[in-house]
Amino acid sequence: MIAIKGGTVYTMKGEIIEGGTVLIEDGKIVKVGKDIRVPEGCEVIDAGGKYIFPGFIDAHSHVGIFEEGVGEIGEDGNEMTDPVTPHLRALDAVNPGDKAFDDAIKGGVTCVFTGPGSANVIGGQSIAVKTFGRVIDKMVVKAPAGLKVAFGENPKRVYGQQKKMPSTRMGTAALLRETLTKAKNYLEKRKIAMEKGEFFEKDLKMEVLSELLEKKIPLRAHAHRADDIMTAIRIAREFDVEVVIEHCTEGHLIADELAELGVPAVVGPSLTSRSKVELKDLSFKTAGILAKRGVKVAIMTDHPVVPIQYLNICAALAVKEGMKQEDALSAITINPAEIIGIADRVGSIEEGKDADIVIWDGFPLEVMSKPELVMIEGKVVYKREEFPLDK
Repeated sequence: MIAIKGGTVYTMKGEIIEGGTVLIEDGKIVKVGKDIRVPEGCEVIDAGGKYIFPGFIDAHSHVGIFEEGVGEIGEDGNEMTDPVTPHLRALDAVNPGDKAFDDAIKGGVTCVFTGPGSANVIGGQSIAVKTFGRVIDKMVVKAPAGLKVAFGENPKRVYGQQKKMPSTRMGTAALLRETLTKAKNYLEKRKIAMEKGEFFEKDLKMEVLSELLEKKIPLRAHAHRADDIMTAIRIAREFDVEVVIEHCTEGHLIADELAELGVPAVVGPSLTSRSKVELKDLSFKTAGILAKRGVKVAIMTDHPVVPIQYLNICAALAVKEGMKQEDALSAITINPAEIIGIADRVGSIEEGKDADIVIWDGFPLEVMSKPELVMIEGKVVYKREEFPLDK
């Protein structure tokens, strides 16, 4: 058993505990509170004067699938030979040896949503993983965790250059509709065959899309412009599937609509230039405007666009531009956990959840603050040399 004592505990469930204690056993949080008796023989970590947070969660990245420092050989995120590739799995491409995983840990990020890029209309299946480990299968929190689809300029550019569909926004929407219609037909044929006890030949693409139609996984829709956002939502409603808007760069223009429809948004990367026409309204104000309107918001780095260790800085800059501090902290902890569907394990400091905990030497939305100790599932995976472990 381990006890973290004396720090200010941000549970991210509405409670801030000054001089709190977190008890950990077998990789899980067993108790959190103010006046907790520490069992005899327990290993004690003194966090006096420090801040104790749940490990941060990046709700949209390409960690391990667009690797750091190795050039083109590490770019495995876009299969640009077919615009419809739902059967591709990030699980088969993410390299746990990517240096970005170490950077994430040192930045207090203990869990990431990572997966395919946005070249294809349907890019493949993303996963949620812990940031520590050598074997990706053992790092997985949820797989698949979403099905990547993309709207706007990227699919147009990639396949327009190949003289293939789609080369327009109409083409992207039509191809997605056509594929989802085939999947509905496939589901019905499969059902009839099973009822009759007849052999039914599986189609890997259609099997994945069946999970989408059965609401086992959501659409994770890359969309920057307001019109693309609404197209994504229109198609999701038409086929009665769950959808999360990724990037949501112009989301502030339709914030009330998104709030009314109850569609969550993963916003960013905002710490970058307006490198293409879809980013002309890029602003750190977007996340705060959406949150104030009642949209469930997560903040992303889109690593490697923004290095993953600066997730907390992205949240801080959103606060600088008007987002409430508590909303920004939620956007890198409990909100992404809920959006991804892993809040039963991560995102807050609560009894029964994974002991993914970070001790900060200062408030994490201050640019000079650093993690002093990072714990994943009760195991210390990073400790600054000057921060002692007292037993």
